[in-house]
Amino acid sequence: MTQHRFDLPAVPRGREVFCNRTLNLRAIKAIGYDMDYTLIHYNVDAWERRAYAYLKQKLREAGWPVADLEFQPGFAIRGLVIDTELGNLVKPDRFGYVRQASHGTRRIGFDEQRRTYSRQLVYLSDPRWVFLNTFFSLSEACMYAQLVDRLDTQRFGGVADYANLWSRTHQSLDEAHAEGQLKAEIVAAPDPYLDVDPDTAQALLDQKAAGKRLLLITNSEWSYTRALMQHAFDRRLPGGMTWRDLFDLVVVSARKPDFFSSEAPAFEVLDETGALGPVQGRVQLRGVYVNGHAGLVESCLGVSGSEILYVGDHLYTDVRITKDILRWRTALLVRELEEELAQSAATSVDQARLDQLMVDKAAREFEQAQLRLALQRRLQGYGPRPDATAEELESHLAALRQRMERLDRDIAPLVVSVNRVFNPLWGPLMRTGGEKSHLGWQVERFADIYTSRVSNFLYQTPFAYLRAPRGTLPHDLAE
Repeated sequence: MTQHRFDLPAVPRGREVFCNRTLNLRAIKAIGYDMDYTLIHYNVDAWERRAYAYLKQKLREAGWPVADLEFQPGFAIRGLVIDTELGNLVKPDRFGYVRQASHGTRRIGFDEQRRTYSRQLVYLSDPRWVFLNTFFSLSEACMYAQLVDRLDTQRFGGVADYANLWSRTHQSLDEAHAEGQLKAEIVAAPDPYLDVDPDTAQALLDQKAAGKRLLLITNSEWSYTRALMQHAFDRRLPGGMTWRDLFDLVVVSARKPDFFSSEAPAFEVLDETGALGPVQGRVQLRGVYVNGHAGLVESCLGVSGSEILYVGDHLYTDVRITKDILRWRTALLVRELEEELAQSAATSVDQARLDQLMVDKAAREFEQAQLRLALQRRLQGYGPRPDATAEELESHLAALRQRMERLDRDIAPLVVSVNRVFNPLWGPLMRTGGEKSHLGWQVERFADIYTSRVSNFLYQTPFAYLRAPRGTLPHDLAE
């Protein structure tokens, strides 16, 4: 028999699927997708710049001093938390301790940060804290920080405090979105706003051909969903297929997270104009529906719980609720991974040197602590005492301090060099210093798998068995 060569694809690091909880894709019978920033990825700068412009217009109409403000790309990143009580943006670690902070747009130094937050933990259940879950949060976070700067120097618009400032800013952006002008712009000329991945259609075709039921569950309304899905998918599908042929069920205006946690009636979209009709009994395959709830989806498909994988970009709306309440399997899209992994590779030499120096510093700190204890026992005349005199111990300590100061001088520029390639204010997305960021911890806790884009399922096919790495504890590192 002739042996044919089959070359396995090389998976770029930024396109891998990362696994927190082992997931057998062969056991998944249905895969649900969000649309915005999931099946449809936006040009973040273009979208947020226009959202900022509409927000600015609303605030100008309210008489706020915003005429000279401009959107600052990169000022805010996902995973930050707004402290509405103090007008700060903070980056907490996995334990809720604030590790980096800015007051408005001003970076808060270490001493001020320690005074402000040494006794304060970030609890997202407290309405004081607003978690920036998605890219859609970046424009209002930027505007809020700039307005905090203004509020510190002048009063305006009847704003009483930082919390009221946040409420008014957020409400104004909601009103701007509700008016629909930004979405109308995108529908009229989508190319400047969309970052279409040409491989996503093939990934969905593979899943459908492998027998998976595909679902689209989005909070966007029917007219917007139809326009964007047509633009992104129809020209990339074979044999006259349209995006509607990909999905066994479409739910628009889904009201997530309530869609996953409560019951509401569903209405059927009867035609392309969006005319609605009542649903009698169960929803039907190939239908398009407005509102409804997850139970209707499970009943229609005859599957539930861990047989369904839901893929989205919002940690709470798409991932946490589906896992906590429905026990669906979860996949989070983290588009920033591709750039961050490339940045990490670019700093690998400096990072390796930094790691080596930190190991040396830890050893010297251990030595210093032992010497200080020995000196204390020598001076106070108790316990086991070394043969060295107090003078010898003090001399050794002085030499050790000089060595540690030299280590710190070597470490400091490496830390700057490593962090410089990431966001200059906030650093990498899922880390803060040596700790996992609060975002990184939530990704680990709630997302069974995470990846940068839907088309990465081309590498991890519908038949993949994704295994989580062995979990480690601090004492494992000594093995």
